[in-house]
Amino acid sequence: MLKIRLARGGAKKRPYYSIVVADSHAARDGRFIEKVGSYNPLLKKEDPKRVVLKLESIQAWLKKGAQPTDRVARFLGQQGLVEWQHGNNPNKGKPGKKAEERAAERTQREAALAAAAAEAAAKPAPAPAPEPEVVAEPEVAAPEAVAEAAPVAEEAPAVEAPAEAAPAAEEAPAAEAAAEETAPVEG
Repeated sequence: MLKIRLARGGAKKRPYYSIVVADSHAARDGRFIEKVGSYNPLLKKEDPKRVVLKLESIQAWLKKGAQPTDRVARFLGQQGLVEWQHGNNPNKGKPGKKAEERAAERTQREAALAAAAAEAAAKPAPAPAPEPEVVAEPEVAAPEAVAEAAPVAEEAPAVEAPAEAAPAAEEAPAAEAAAEETAPVEG
């Protein structure tokens, strides 16, 4: 089958196309029967040199059964040789099979997560565990002693004071707090 199509030429990022009549099985830029025009997309649309066609030769090839490609049919439609209509491909914008499968899997995962969240919300929350009572330890007056004692206190397990020693431990911090309030501020 004969095609009237574009054959690319020119340099990298500087395209230039020849409009050729070629066998449909030949390579795009390969063997052709006849060159019937040229197309330079770098020129402005109003420029007459943008599309140059040999109209008599093209008409002869069309009579012999050559089929123009979509782009060449546009050019020929502007010259009045061929009736060109914009193609319609309604499936072009639809996702492929793999994309549809991924979308279905994603909706299933989201539905499972929503069901799990609803199930978790329906169950009553467990009662908070009561906090263990903290036994107050006697405070040390010197800040250096507190800094040294803090790491040791963290490493050693907490030992509960006997019932007799607990009231004395509670009175000592209160007395120190009162002494600090009355002490003059050094500055």
